[in-house]
Parts: sequence; C-alpha cells; structure tokens
Amino acid sequence: MQKTGKVYFKDKLAGRVWLDEIENLYGFQYNPEYLKTNGARAVSFTLPLREEPYLFDKMIPFFDGLIPEGWLLDIALKNWKLDANDRMGLLLTACEDCIGAVYIKADGKNEG
Repeated sequence: MQKTGKVYFKDKLAGRVWLDEIENLYGFQYNPEYLKTNGARAVSFTLPLREEPYLFDKMIPFFDGLIPEGWLLDIALKNWKLDANDRMGLLLTACEDCIGAVYIKADGKNEG
C-alpha cells in the first residue's frame, strides 16, 4: 500500500511524494514536465533537480519540516483524528495550505 501526494512549488506541479508501506520507503520524484520547464527550481536545497527519485528509510527531512508543530499540531491531531507517528498522513492532511512556496495535495483530492 502507498500513501501519495502531489508536490506543488509556486502553484506548479513539481513532483510526487510517497510512502511505500510494504517496502517502508519514503520517496520524492520531480515531475518530468516540471524539469523541462524554463526556470524550474528545486523545492529544497536538499532535493536538487534530477530525474531519479529520492528514496529514504525515514520521512524526508524537508517534507517533515513542513508538518505543523506544537499547539498547531495538537489542533490538527484532534480535529482530523490523526496519529502523531504517521508523518506521511500528517503531511498529506495538514500541508495543503503551508506557509511558503511548497504545498502538498493528497492523491484523490480535487484539483483547483
């Protein structure tokens, strides 16, 4: 089973992020169309532009940093009945309206 989401950078679809729960691997890969875009920029200094996927055995640090903390995390956990240890679930649920240029939309959500 996979949990997946679309990664947007300044309202452009930059790539996909996922958790493969069978392999227990987190991944991120830039969208090939985004890479061809004139002026394409990396979503993070730690994830430079490249075609190959980034794979990690724990939550990707850049994306983990987008997840709310403190009282805001407490509100998200309570209102959405989330598990604090489910970092990918938190990312896909709470990071659609992030401060900054990057946001995440869980697959299956309406575009717009």
